[in-house]
Amino acid sequence: MGDDFKQMKEQVQAGEAEKLKELIKKALASKVAPMEIIEKALRPAMEEVGQKFETLEIFLPEMIMAADAMAAGVEILRPLLAAAGGEKKVGRVVLGTVSGDVHRIGKDIVRIMLEGAGFDVTDAGHDVPDDTFLAKVKELKPDILGLSALMTTTMQNIPRVIEALKAEGLRGKVKVIVGGAPVLSDWAKQIGSDGYGENAVQAVSVSKKLVG
Repeated sequence: MGDDFKQMKEQVQAGEAEKLKELIKKALASKVAPMEIIEKALRPAMEEVGQKFETLEIFLPEMIMAADAMAAGVEILRPLLAAAGGEKKVGRVVLGTVSGDVHRIGKDIVRIMLEGAGFDVTDAGHDVPDDTFLAKVKELKPDILGLSALMTTTMQNIPRVIEALKAEGLRGKVKVIVGGAPVLSDWAKQIGSDGYGENAVQAVSVSKKLVG
C-alpha cells in the first residue's frame, strides 16, 4: 500500500479532490482501514503542504486547493471512522468568525488544517454572536476556542468575547486563540488570548502546544 499512500499524498498536494476520492475508495475496497489512510496519507500530506506554505514554496491558492482535496477525502472517511468508534482526537476546538464579520475563507482553511492535524473541530460559522460562542463552550467543553476577524472594525469584538467568557466563569476552562488579517501578535497578547496564529499553519502549531 506504500505506493497508494504516496499517490494519495500527491493528489492532496496537487488539489485533485476527485482523483483522491477514487484512490480512497479503491483502498477501502481493498480493506485498508480508514484511520490508516488518514495517518499514512492525508495527515502527512497536509503537514507537508503547511511546511511548503511556511517556506513560500507554495502560496495561498495552492494551499486552499490542497485543503479542499483533504476535506473531500475526510468526508468519505468520516462516517466509517464514526462507525468504527471514531478517530482518536488530539483535542476539541470550537471555531468561528466574530459578530459583524461575514468573512469565512481563512476560518475554513484553519478548520480543515486543524481537522487534518487530528482535532475535533466544531465550526460555529461566521458573524457569530457572543452568546453563541458562550453556549458552544458550555455545551461542548472544548480545549480551545478559536476567534477570527478579518476587519479592523470587527476585531474589537474578539476581546468582548473574552470578557464575556470571564463574566460567565468560563475563561479558565478554555484556551483562546485568535487570528485574522488585522490581528497582530502584540495585540493578541494585550487582550489576554492564549495564542495567535498569523496563518492556518501557525494556528495548528499553537493549538498543538496548548493541548500538549
